[in-house]
Amino acid sequence: MNRKILYFINPISGTQAKEQLVKKIEDQTAAQQIPFEILKTNADGNYYFLKEKIDTEGVTDIVICGGDGTVSQVASTVLNEDVRIGIIPMGSGNGLALAAKIPKDIDKALEIVFTGKAKYIDSFFINAQFSCMLCGLGFDAQVAHDFAKQPKRGLASYIRQTLVNFINARTYSFELVNKGKSFTAEAFFISIANSNQFGNQFTIAPQASLNDGMLDIIIVKKMSKLRMIWAVIKQVRKGKIKEVEEKTFHEKDVLYFQTEKLIIHNLDAAPLHIDGDPSHTAKRFTIEIIPNAFKLIQPQTVSN
Repeated sequence: MNRKILYFINPISGTQAKEQLVKKIEDQTAAQQIPFEILKTNADGNYYFLKEKIDTEGVTDIVICGGDGTVSQVASTVLNEDVRIGIIPMGSGNGLALAAKIPKDIDKALEIVFTGKAKYIDSFFINAQFSCMLCGLGFDAQVAHDFAKQPKRGLASYIRQTLVNFINARTYSFELVNKGKSFTAEAFFISIANSNQFGNQFTIAPQASLNDGMLDIIIVKKMSKLRMIWAVIKQVRKGKIKEVEEKTFHEKDVLYFQTEKLIIHNLDAAPLHIDGDPSHTAKRFTIEIIPNAFKLIQPQTVSN
């Protein structure tokens, strides 16, 4: 296969030195004798020029050196293009890369770009917006909004914002419609996941798969904050998917179920994040799976 790789480097994501990254990309891709080009990501997420570039220049692979938000922006633009997407994790959470077993080490991630296997993974739409991995309403979305305002990014900053928001956490009112059944819930947050990763090795949906054609829904309901910590720990360790039934809906602290489509009425205008990036909220969301959305370059031995 004749390849041409287009690398995108996010100049502000993560904390690793970009000069070292560029040199390694140049040296190792040249050693593979693969034509390549390096571009910077843009702040507004506009990559509509990519379709023409793929067609006219024969681009076969797009490798994002950044976080989940950048991956999502690029992937949404090339949904119907015959192109493979690779990741060199440089973001704050790197949830999709972790779910796909792509290491943060630059050399190892590049090796996967060169020798890995491209396999289809699912994504989903939340209203008209694309998500490659995870979106959330409530507590975790507020963390994402506050984290985005910080002058310094990184894990320490994210943990600090999580703790601050936990102290001030509130619940929100939601109405959910799933498979024709309607439920109401007071919840700290709702997560819609296509991956078992929140990022930073935090697994909120342990049964999730990147390519099973299903969305994993996690609802952490109203309870004391001390009880919530224990409920989330149990969910992370051994959360099991259960069909939502009206008679048991209000008996559980954490609901965990799968669906292909979900409608959420966001009655208290809870904040929203999409793939870790803050986004504008809405009163109503229609969330629907996109099976086999794009091809992700992964280690040869990974099964999703």
